[in-house]
Amino acid sequence: MAQSASMPCGSEFEVHFRSLLRRGLELIFPCNREGHVDLDALSERAKTNYLFARAMVGREYASPAVRRHEGSRDKPGTNP
Repeated sequence: MAQSASMPCGSEFEVHFRSLLRRGLELIFPCNREGHVDLDALSERAKTNYLFARAMVGREYASPAVRRHEGSRDKPGTNP
């Protein structure tokens, strides 16, 4: 079963960090289309997790992937 640690998403996009060590585990953060995360919008714990995941890319986490937030398809004015 997949596990994830994420924040409530008010954004159309998310950046996903997949664990290289624990199958099915990933960290997910709201971001813009280019993958930029608004650090000021994150809680202190989420900010710490985000900075840790970025620092551990290639060691504990795979390169991040930007994806459209699943719920954003239901919002008016968004394209699938």
